[in-house]
Amino acid sequence: MITERQQEIIETSLGLISEKGIQGLTIKNLSKKLGITEPAIYRHFENKIQILIALLDLLKKNTSVIFEAELNSDETAVLKIERLFEKHFKSFAEMPSLASVVFSEEMFRNEEKLTDKISEVIEANNKTLLTILKQGQQNNEIRSDIEAEHLVIFIMGALRLFVKKWQFAKFTFNLQKEGNKLIQSVKLIISKK
Repeated sequence: MITERQQEIIETSLGLISEKGIQGLTIKNLSKKLGITEPAIYRHFENKIQILIALLDLLKKNTSVIFEAELNSDETAVLKIERLFEKHFKSFAEMPSLASVVFSEEMFRNEEKLTDKISEVIEANNKTLLTILKQGQQNNEIRSDIEAEHLVIFIMGALRLFVKKWQFAKFTFNLQKEGNKLIQSVKLIISKK
């Protein structure tokens, strides 16, 4: 359970990342933005890595809620996947800095704890998506001439690349509107003909 102050630090960290990029997230910048001393931050988090881990824990919690809700819905597999995309695009559109954290390869490269944490998030999401796809194949909704494991890679890769494209475009296009076009293409690719 995180405290109110920890939540404030996490939210301010996301804001800093949004403004200055991941390299702008420093304890010094954070303390200035919060109007508190650097030692005050250290009372709540051991270091910047712990803040980023808390951010990734928040992401894991939020995405698992999205994935589990779709897994447990009574809709078709194709509709579940469409809604997964829509909810992720909406989430990133509302909080672009989250995309900066999730898709920041340089942040994870040299920090094993962060690599492990993002791997947990990815694996949990992939496992749920795989279950949805396999159910869709069993129900004759999703094409079965391609292995479900490969469809997971196609789908998650498309989502990741599309959000990265939006991020590189400095968030200038409407992620949800343009993302809906991508969703329709993904549906064409994965649906049983």
